[in-house]
Amino acid sequence: VQLVESGGGLVQPGGSLRLSCAASGFAFSTSAMTWARRNSRGGLEWVAGIYDDGRTMYLNSVKGRFTISRDNAKNTVYLQMDSLKPEDTAVYYCITGMTTRGPRGQGTQVTVSS
Repeated sequence: VQLVESGGGLVQPGGSLRLSCAASGFAFSTSAMTWARRNSRGGLEWVAGIYDDGRTMYLNSVKGRFTISRDNAKNTVYLQMDSLKPEDTAVYYCITGMTTRGPRGQGTQVTVSS
């Protein structure tokens, strides 16, 4: 399993970023995928998940601001993040499955600050 996240960066509060995760080495189209984040306090927090049939689930604090999607032709899962807040600052990981326990990539840093 290989997962490579990209798209992080520094953004002002209220701004947007789109994260991408390129997947290989497993049956992506039949796998659920998750985005999770680790902030400065150290805990790994589940953020959003998408099933193989396209159904999505979100952490309450990001509902209406974040959108998870997938492109099975490209073996890629995305996280569109709008109306970003300083508390969204974290390293974001994509993970196989619908929990935080599966294989994950190296992460991409998102910093929300003015």
